[in-house]
Amino acid sequence: MKLRQLIFLWVMSGIGGVVNAQQVLETKIQLERSDGSRLQFLKEIESQAGVIFSYNPETVDVDSSVEVKIRRGTLKVILEQIFSDQPVSFMTHGTRVLIIRGKRSKTGKRTINGYVRDMDTGEVLIGATISARPVDASGQGFGVAANIYGFYSLSLPEGAYRLVITYVGYEAVERELHIDENQRLDFDLKESFTELKEVVVESTAYEEEEDSNYASNDMGKNTLGIKTIREMPALFGEVDVVKALQLLPGVQVQGEGSTNFFVRGGNSDQNLVLLDEATVYNASHLMGFFSIFNPDALNYMKFYRGHIPAAHGGRLSSLLDIRMKEGNNKKMQVSGGVGVTSARFTVEGPIAREKSSFMLSGRRTYLDQFLRFSGDDLTKQTRIYFYDLNAKLNYRIDDRNKIFLSGYFGRDLNKILVLQYVIDWGNTTGTLRWNHIFNDRLFSNTTLVYSKYDYLIDLSDENTPFNWRSEVEDITFKQDFDFFLHPDYLLSFGLQSTFHRFIPGESKEDPNSGVPRKRALESAAYFSADHEITERLSLNYGLRYSLYQLFGETTLFEYDDAYNITSERQTQGDDIYQTYGGFEPRISARHLLGGNNSIKMSYNRNRQYMQLLSNLSLGFNVFDIWYPSSNRIRPQIADHFSMGYFQNLKNNKYELSAELYYKKLHNQVDYADHSVLIMNRELEAQLRTGDGEAYGMELMFRKNGRLNGWLSYTYSRALRQIEGINDSREYPALYDQPHAFSVVGNYRLTPRWTLSVNWNYASGRPVSLPDESYRFEQYIVPVYGSKNNERMPGYHRLDVSFTLFPKEKPGRKNESSWNFGVYNLYARRNAASVFVSAELEDIDLVKDPDRPAFHRLSLFGIIPSIAYNFKF
Repeated sequence: MKLRQLIFLWVMSGIGGVVNAQQVLETKIQLERSDGSRLQFLKEIESQAGVIFSYNPETVDVDSSVEVKIRRGTLKVILEQIFSDQPVSFMTHGTRVLIIRGKRSKTGKRTINGYVRDMDTGEVLIGATISARPVDASGQGFGVAANIYGFYSLSLPEGAYRLVITYVGYEAVERELHIDENQRLDFDLKESFTELKEVVVESTAYEEEEDSNYASNDMGKNTLGIKTIREMPALFGEVDVVKALQLLPGVQVQGEGSTNFFVRGGNSDQNLVLLDEATVYNASHLMGFFSIFNPDALNYMKFYRGHIPAAHGGRLSSLLDIRMKEGNNKKMQVSGGVGVTSARFTVEGPIAREKSSFMLSGRRTYLDQFLRFSGDDLTKQTRIYFYDLNAKLNYRIDDRNKIFLSGYFGRDLNKILVLQYVIDWGNTTGTLRWNHIFNDRLFSNTTLVYSKYDYLIDLSDENTPFNWRSEVEDITFKQDFDFFLHPDYLLSFGLQSTFHRFIPGESKEDPNSGVPRKRALESAAYFSADHEITERLSLNYGLRYSLYQLFGETTLFEYDDAYNITSERQTQGDDIYQTYGGFEPRISARHLLGGNNSIKMSYNRNRQYMQLLSNLSLGFNVFDIWYPSSNRIRPQIADHFSMGYFQNLKNNKYELSAELYYKKLHNQVDYADHSVLIMNRELEAQLRTGDGEAYGMELMFRKNGRLNGWLSYTYSRALRQIEGINDSREYPALYDQPHAFSVVGNYRLTPRWTLSVNWNYASGRPVSLPDESYRFEQYIVPVYGSKNNERMPGYHRLDVSFTLFPKEKPGRKNESSWNFGVYNLYARRNAASVFVSAELEDIDLVKDPDRPAFHRLSLFGIIPSIAYNFKF
């Protein structure tokens, strides 16, 4: 009764005491002892904090001994530890604290969120992991990975936790704190240059990033750090993201030097390539020998060849997601390099320290500059070069809002007047992005994107003018949300819409030969969820709906069964004349088997509303035509099934994976025999559609540590069956290469020397060669049998490079290195193409014009290179 009266008097004393209560419980204290009776702790707190405790000794046990793990914190935190095993609550009035026996109010959850960044540059660390476990080791652990913008959100029951923040290649950060309110916590990680002892987080609910090989839901996903890519040998010493990608399992290459790649039985146009969320339609420089991605400007690269997130669509086979650096917001920094073919220069730094920054990076080849010294006038005017320019700005408005502006500008020029031709092509992209944090759990990204690819072929001479241009242009709006509902449940959703403008091909000298221009609107809405069902079972599931509408003024053709035009009509204004659409379900599951191993399964349906038309066999991906689905050409569809086994060994030192896949393809496009794609107004008459299938197995063994790298083997088949081609019988696709094997290794020989080795092998690509031939007048006439009836010789090559670093000096602020490389060390003459012509003694002499012979075109022998790289 006395206790009730006391409580009543406190309540009636006024609201002021209630308001003051929170201030009292937030008083900071530090205990001198870590164990003892509760009464001893209460007396120590009374003397230190100037408070008086009141309680009923018959209902509140103060004599038992307890151990306190957190000795420094708020009064509320300390009291909750002391009475953690008793159902008590705390009330205050003035300096009095009443300890009341009874059911404690249910402890709610609190959310911590923020960004994970590089300590030296301020760059966000995409995919960094934040794991939390109760300090007293009771209860389950929690964890989350930072999203693609470096933001994380983690909701936890109130209490004391040990946080561990990790990212591959960086020193782990550990912190102990009591979570009793929502907090904004940003973490800065320091890059690790030495092999550190492993940080062990004992949690079965979430695994660190190094465990993602077997613990995540992702299938067919690879992340390659820019640092790893820099160490790999490359053609002419030019470090190349796409060339590194081609060494991964499930990826086939079109030919020597080409940046074209084919994934799990899909064509090269079935790969979605993004640079800061902008679509890149042609990622090649110099006829495909180099890619447009300057490594000095890049921060991050992820490659999906299996389960593609529902946020992305429009392609059937893979997603290559590349993000540019944001720019160092701590200090000015200059980096670059000089190689055999090109020079690079990058400058980045803060505009307002830790509030805004910029990055500007340029690259240009310079071999054409030496031609200016030639004594021949036509040679002096020859231009063969490419350049890149990457730029990015960002500005932090406040803790909840940040804006970014980035762009890429790159062009190639091949102007050889001796041969009377000019080929000019290039890409332009621009991205305006706004990151907004609505609350502790809801994150949004609003993006406006521009992308354009165009090329011009000019073969004009004094008597015969000729040029041909093609172009594709996009304007995209995207709105994406991440909702961190629970540590075990992340919900993503959004919508997007893209306006496409196509100029498949036209000539100002011959307007009647041009392919009609087209416009289209491609829209989509999606949701996806990462859901940890149990400690062993995890799901990623989602649904995407895409809609494709062709509209505007164009010319439509109708064809008969023999592909002859029967009629044509002109559409008017902005009328929608064709609509396609459909659902695209995505699901993947992971089941932990115990230990560090798991099995995974996934299913994806994808739709693609445009295709790349090219019938060149050399892999020079310049003369390609992007052509949309139309009233006659239906969208491509793929149903992709995969399953695999994954295991990590010896604390993630070794990673093993084995994946099986099957892909059913619909509405695949191929060309009729002897097709003409350029200067052909009736382009659609050359196209045939049908079905296909692809299946295979991918094995990968990866090692981390001083010796790092991977071995991979791929068995794959890609088959097509299209009416009107190969007598409507099944045939291997151009990129059907059953066997592929890659070895990639990097080894730190000494503190100053690093050795890198790549070796890869692939079965020869299919090619159509004549079964026999006969002579008609002065011509040799080949007679062809089935399509892709032969194979080119198998492809294999060994590349080696050494990197030399300077001697270590105390206080050194600049970095530099020399890279010495050899491409194709044993001078393998790999075939870029094969063909049939008269038998030749050598390239200049006909031995027997009446006898046909098979010939092989090879582009490269052994190529040494040297490059100097710097940063200060």
